[in-house]
Amino acid sequence: MPSASPHLFTPLQLRDVRLRNRIGVSPMCQYSSLDGFANDWHLVHLGSRAVGGAALVMTEAAAVLPEGRISPQDLGIWKDEQIEMLARIFRFIAEHGAVPAMQLAHAGRKASTSPPWKGGEAVSEDEGGWRPIYGPSALAFDEGNIVPQELDQAGIQRVVTAFADAALRALKAGAQLIELHAAHGYLMHEFLSPLSNRRADQYGGSFENRTRLAREIVQAVRAVWPEHYPLLVRISATDWADGGWDIDQSVALAQQLKPLGVDMIDCSSGGSVPRVKIPIAPGYQVPFAERIRREAEIPTAAVGMITDPEQAEEILEEGRADMIFMAREFLRHPYWPLDAAAQMGAELPPPMQYGRAFHRG
Repeated sequence: MPSASPHLFTPLQLRDVRLRNRIGVSPMCQYSSLDGFANDWHLVHLGSRAVGGAALVMTEAAAVLPEGRISPQDLGIWKDEQIEMLARIFRFIAEHGAVPAMQLAHAGRKASTSPPWKGGEAVSEDEGGWRPIYGPSALAFDEGNIVPQELDQAGIQRVVTAFADAALRALKAGAQLIELHAAHGYLMHEFLSPLSNRRADQYGGSFENRTRLAREIVQAVRAVWPEHYPLLVRISATDWADGGWDIDQSVALAQQLKPLGVDMIDCSSGGSVPRVKIPIAPGYQVPFAERIRREAEIPTAAVGMITDPEQAEEILEEGRADMIFMAREFLRHPYWPLDAAAQMGAELPPPMQYGRAFHRG
């Protein structure tokens, strides 16, 4: 009898969307947009990962408002004119067997900064930056960073509406899955963490209040996002800092979000405050995905220094996560899934144009 297919290459059904395997391309900022528009760089960057056999290809964080960009070069989805090029990219991804997906984001107090290769420092208005930037409280991320303006009720509602409007644009562009970015110290995460949220109103203080914005955004998006398409949320499962957001709260948040229509939690960590000690090692964030999956009874994606096919297979085989999302490894190797399938004897046909390179005979 033929051996069972590796877990890594078994399909996964999320609502009406079928993923051909358990490998997803994580959002990776490219800092290559002008006024939020996707371009040929994004077509090649994202398209090559679909050609390479990934089941899910997700854009970098796409800002739902212009002031929600991390940098002036960030991708955006705040106006209808940005749809056309995204539609071309999503068509190509789908034509090559992957599910086109988009991450929706707002950078909050980490907005208006330069790309990493330029230092990641605050960008002045003369250099294309903007003021004000916004956060839950008037607390800068770090010394030398811009002090954000505290969002008032009208500002919060504008953000919630912007996420829903962005979801509709992503749908028009052809996305079949969206992820809400509530990690890495950006706006949704800033509201979650007591280290960045010092509010005294209904959006601050208690766990219920600090999670209110995340719930409102999920509800607003799920109200316009088709019932047959999945909705994911990326979280930082811990701030790695005393008094901050932690795994216990992450489990509780996942338990809140599941009945609101969230289908999977993408489990990352950190980013809320600078200079924290993170015990980085292969698979160091997998325990977060495992615990949230078990205790909140919701599918999870594991991320973080997962580079080896056998390592990925073991995580799935042991029931610690339902998907493996990779970023840097895909930058190094766009065709990682095809190579992994060849190594593991799994069925993942390469494009005909590349067939000779992956032939195992």
